[in-house]
Amino acid sequence: MSVRYLGFVLLVWFPGGLHTQSADQQCPPPILAGGYLVPKQNTYSHEANFTYGCNNGLKPAVEGWWAIITCQNGKWSPKPQCIDEKACFPPHIHNAKYKKNSKGWYEDKKTVRITCDKGYEHKDRDATAICSNGTWSSVPVCEKSIEACGEPPKIPHAVIIHQEYQELFAADSVVQYECEDGYTVERGGTKENITCMSGNWTEGLTCNRGTSLGTRDGGGTSGSRTPPAGGGSSATSGSNERDRRPPFTAVVHCGAYPIVPNGDVVKEDPMFLKYQCNVFYKQVGSDTVRCHSEGSWSQLPICQEADCVIDLAQYLADHVSLSGLVYVTKGETKYIPCIWEGYSSRVQCINRIPVYTRCCHHSDHQRGFCS
Repeated sequence: MSVRYLGFVLLVWFPGGLHTQSADQQCPPPILAGGYLVPKQNTYSHEANFTYGCNNGLKPAVEGWWAIITCQNGKWSPKPQCIDEKACFPPHIHNAKYKKNSKGWYEDKKTVRITCDKGYEHKDRDATAICSNGTWSSVPVCEKSIEACGEPPKIPHAVIIHQEYQELFAADSVVQYECEDGYTVERGGTKENITCMSGNWTEGLTCNRGTSLGTRDGGGTSGSRTPPAGGGSSATSGSNERDRRPPFTAVVHCGAYPIVPNGDVVKEDPMFLKYQCNVFYKQVGSDTVRCHSEGSWSQLPICQEADCVIDLAQYLADHVSLSGLVYVTKGETKYIPCIWEGYSSRVQCINRIPVYTRCCHHSDHQRGFCS
């Protein structure tokens, strides 16, 4: 009797459960400000598609002037939205990265700072993209740096360890080789590094079978480093050793690494540090810094602005629409958008000083009426 009762309960419960699950997967009509839906109905089933468009002056928040969305488990994907037709979608820039906007699109006049991947540099020093009336103007290009290296050389009986394959390596990149079993490098051991310097790899190692680690100077006393007997000679030898002592020591003896404004440490060696200036800065002085034996650092390089850097906080023209930094190279002319459509301020870099005009209409710039 109890078994029949349980079966009756299951028979009644399952259809209702299936109906509830199916109803939960349906989507209500989406709320779309500034647009229209096709076809419009009261509910939409799971995985149902429909199209929406936007009113004049607006566009869908995806590429194209119309968009298709899908009902997925009771929610619409992607969320339908109409945005200003002057807004821009994320730019597509190879070998680069930039801060993504959580909205998935960028407002008109928005400036995006582009950072090139390691081994690449900005062409013509252009590092910003500006959204202008729905498209990106002056989109930066990241091209291979002349200081970068291609893939490391193939060395017989050796492989590169702890390094994923890549086709391009930035300057000062270091890769480590290891010889196969039974082979060693000339100086003994099985591992050795090579470095990317000025677009070329330093000379690679050679893996030889059964390299001897014995004494290279041979037998006898000719290779002996034992000082001769006698107090006088010993004192002279000690004096000479002090005279020949190098003026530098390991960098750890100088404490914290020195700070170079607008520069970074790009290589750390036990005996030296190598610095590199940031983009749009040029280096003055040696890029290598060492630790003196008395605990002081050698002379630091200076990173000077190679061109003009335009900052809104320091830009004196009124009514410009500028966010972030804009770089202008020597002899280059750029136009900074103003708050009025069709107006801009012309900027030139003369002797590393930005020279700009007031906000003028584009036609006035062309006719030379703006100053």
